[in-house]
Amino acid sequence: MDAITPQDGTDPFVAARQNFWAPGTAERVPRTCGALTAFLNAEYLAPHHEEPFHLPADPLDRKTASLRRALRARAVIAPEDLLVAALSSDQRLRSTVAEAWPATLHHYGSARVRRALRDEIPRCTDPLTLACLIDLATATRLAVLNAAEWADMAARKPLQGRSARIALWRHLAGHPTLRQTLPMPDTAADAYEHLLLTVARGGNPFEPPDLPQKDGLLVVQSMLLGEIDSPGEGTSGGLGVFLAGLGDALARTRGIDAVITLVTKNVCELQEEPTLLRGRGAGHWTLGLPIDPDDNAAPGPGGRGRYALSWWTSALVAGLGRRPDLVHVRYADDGSLAIAEAARALGARLVFTATPDPHRRIGERHAGRTVTGTAETEELRDDLHRVFAADMLVDRADEVIGIPGRGGTAELIRYFPQLAASKGGEGPSTPPEGITAYLPADDETLRQKRLLEGLFAPGLPWAIDPTVRDLPVLLTVGRLHPLKQQHVLVRAWIESGLHLRSTLVVVGGSARPETRDPAEREVRAAIADLIAAHPDSAARLALVPAMPNAEVRCLERVLALSGSTGQALYVCPSVKEEFGIAVLEAMDAGLPVAGTDRGGIPHYLQDMVNGVLLDTSSSKTLAEGVERLMALAPDDVDAMTRRARATVRARYSIDAAASAFAAIYAGRRNHSAAARSSSAKGRSSLA
Repeated sequence: MDAITPQDGTDPFVAARQNFWAPGTAERVPRTCGALTAFLNAEYLAPHHEEPFHLPADPLDRKTASLRRALRARAVIAPEDLLVAALSSDQRLRSTVAEAWPATLHHYGSARVRRALRDEIPRCTDPLTLACLIDLATATRLAVLNAAEWADMAARKPLQGRSARIALWRHLAGHPTLRQTLPMPDTAADAYEHLLLTVARGGNPFEPPDLPQKDGLLVVQSMLLGEIDSPGEGTSGGLGVFLAGLGDALARTRGIDAVITLVTKNVCELQEEPTLLRGRGAGHWTLGLPIDPDDNAAPGPGGRGRYALSWWTSALVAGLGRRPDLVHVRYADDGSLAIAEAARALGARLVFTATPDPHRRIGERHAGRTVTGTAETEELRDDLHRVFAADMLVDRADEVIGIPGRGGTAELIRYFPQLAASKGGEGPSTPPEGITAYLPADDETLRQKRLLEGLFAPGLPWAIDPTVRDLPVLLTVGRLHPLKQQHVLVRAWIESGLHLRSTLVVVGGSARPETRDPAEREVRAAIADLIAAHPDSAARLALVPAMPNAEVRCLERVLALSGSTGQALYVCPSVKEEFGIAVLEAMDAGLPVAGTDRGGIPHYLQDMVNGVLLDTSSSKTLAEGVERLMALAPDDVDAMTRRARATVRARYSIDAAASAFAAIYAGRRNHSAAARSSSAKGRSSLA
């Protein structure tokens, strides 16, 4: 395999993918022997390659990579071979098996697949592995054992484990002759089990909504990471804000009858509020998908909750009383693969938003490592698993769209060379995202005063000393995560001496320590260490817990008012932003904005025209970019903010975004089910 270090100027990850989908298009480059090269060899080069090449040391890594390579080539794997792989405890390998399984059934037939499962299930002794095997049978609707055989197995220890038992309940639910053997819901151990048994026995846990029965589309969109109403807390971010607004706007757009936004609901939330379906506005509902407390959450690398999430989606969406026309997924992970599988079962078209994440950082993070430790190798495995998930979603989708960035779709096609020929060579559509128009509250003035004074409240972990109220304010908003780089901004602010000339407000993260995830704790610890080393900065930093989007936007507006504090500026220090909803909201509020130059922000932010683009690769370059913005004359800042607000209002309203998405959704509507069936058969015949 030809590979290089980053210094050679070519990304080995990009070269491997380009050589796989378009052989001969990538440059021939010097060879290296790092961990990344070994993994790329295994995933993108065939075993009979003319030159010897280095492979990962771990046999599981080699097996996973071999299966992924086969699936990318649309090969079909024998059911016996897939079941051997499924017996592994590696969740990424099992996720790969799940992707291969439907084509295996189609090619080899139900009799052989059923026989293979009947051979393995009775002799399985591990509850988690048994759950996986049962889920494979459920996914392909195969009744592998009869009621008496399942009753015999129920007395054995493996099936007494929670994961296997719940997997069996889902399996029995799909077969009318077996469903009667399910326990009654009142025997359940918790709210999750009670709900599962209710649905498995044919009950509907919610009153079907009054969905319009017109000529428009019923759209389902997924928002599985974080809470849709808690941006900045945990894994919740700008996507939730965008999808909440987009769902509302789509529902009032011509050609769209209604929108269902899929969210997740854990067992605690089920106990507090068992209602799964909740109206958000006219024609827009959220539908909660229960998450088993003993499962990995399905979103993320190799989450074993994938089968459950797919089952819940199929069952609950079917309970709406109307088949969805299309399902739109946006993250490259097992959660989206689960929703995609449910879309196939429901007969709905699939739309996938592809982004070069984590693609764009794989080469720079891993190519230079000749010796990789356990943590770094695990990070590489997770990144490559997400890349694989994205490839499978691209292959499954009826429509792939991108997020506009600098250069249009060029960056996306660089990382997804299989998309180069889409739309006659034009590449995927890139509908713009947008923000909801801000509506002031009846008590807007009081809210502004409360939020502003809260920055100086002594109850915060750090609060701004009122005596420095007249200094310029740097504001950043977002979930606390290493990729958002709030700790790098704090370091830049201190090391450059900006903390002597300005204050810093960081909004994001949970107010409750017990709910903070490892990523948030890492960022908080890094900030705490910086403040401890520079105690003079503590009185000029406010670390504010996440707040509802309406309050964030209210705070931005009061900060933008002349005289409320010193000049306020918004800073986005992220490694990258696929689009940057928070940046658009700050521009709309009238704040001068500085944002990362990686990802989608340069598509609408022009350096020194309507904002400042930042090199966020180091604290030094980040500080230099912020200094450029702070050094502008007041008249130049005023002109910049006027142009920024005009940009948002002319091109990035939520209604404009909804119209663009609706046009794409409707554009594929005339493709018949027969055409999609023919496409699926074509994929199988290529294998």
